[in-house]
Amino acid sequence: MDFLPEDEERFLSSYNIEREGDNDISLRPKTMADYVGQEKIKSNLEVYIQAAKARGEALDHVLLYGPPGLGKTTLAHIIAAEMNSQIRITSGPAIEKAADLAAILTNLEQGDVLFIDEIHRLNRAVEEILYPAMEDFALDFMVGKGPSAKSIRLPLNRFTLIGATTKAGMLTSPLRDRFGVNCRLELYSPQELAVIVKRSAGILGVEITEGGAKEIASRSRGTPRIANRILKRVRDWAQVRGNGVVDEKAADEALRGMEIDKMGLDNIDRLILTTMIDKFGGGPVGLDTLAAAVGEDSGTIEDVYEPYLMQITFIARTPRGRICLPDAYKHVGRKYSGGSGQMSMFDPPGEQD
Repeated sequence: MDFLPEDEERFLSSYNIEREGDNDISLRPKTMADYVGQEKIKSNLEVYIQAAKARGEALDHVLLYGPPGLGKTTLAHIIAAEMNSQIRITSGPAIEKAADLAAILTNLEQGDVLFIDEIHRLNRAVEEILYPAMEDFALDFMVGKGPSAKSIRLPLNRFTLIGATTKAGMLTSPLRDRFGVNCRLELYSPQELAVIVKRSAGILGVEITEGGAKEIASRSRGTPRIANRILKRVRDWAQVRGNGVVDEKAADEALRGMEIDKMGLDNIDRLILTTMIDKFGGGPVGLDTLAAAVGEDSGTIEDVYEPYLMQITFIARTPRGRICLPDAYKHVGRKYSGGSGQMSMFDPPGEQD
């Protein structure tokens, strides 16, 4: 079952699109030059876009994948702008029937960009419609029933499909193979995030120091969406409790007030680690067991909390369950004894997750 976390209450979530007014739209870079990070992807896309424009053709279909909050939607808008094309936006879950997609495709003009977010959640019947549309720019449908039924092919204007997903592994092979350009977005470095924070501060009219930008960047889990969200809350803190300037001290005080530590972990992240260490000896522990122990949904732990904890090498998955690694013990102030958490990855399977 495909699971999309609904953690609106969690400040550090990077799944939910922020809904805090028009500022969210204005923070998006509009050109490739303004887009910070993902240098290899930008370099390749610039070549493909220039070549397509020189030939007077639509850009080949593009697949953008990676963790949430890294700028896939923003990049899709930039691609459309660079191609001087209109962009139509939808999402996998929103297209319920094949007729819905057919209506969207037949209304596309020559060279338009169709952006489908969370494309891995497309209904299989809907996905079948996409295959000839992507490959041959045509819609195939049946007219009539029984012996008199016949297949009709309706030509489409040439368009560019940009698909975005946080779970590329859940795409079917036939769909994935029809994308000519595949781009995997990586987590941002603190230096890149500091540049993004300073740019956003300028747009918001916030006075920020180099130290303040670095403090926010280092605690944003490598994600621009989280960095911008933290910036707005630190701005509030500096305005009410400080002198209005977001410096290192103001950022640190605000982040400590939000219970976000130096590694970007919040209280739930730390609860997961301390529960694994104190109640289960550092693991291995199964996902469902861990979820019951901390009072969270197993899907939320797997999709929201676990990826970052794995990226910073605090936890790992083994055939027998999750284990805490030495860095996690140090971070939560526990003594690491090299116990069960260090068992071999080839131990006999126990509880599978």
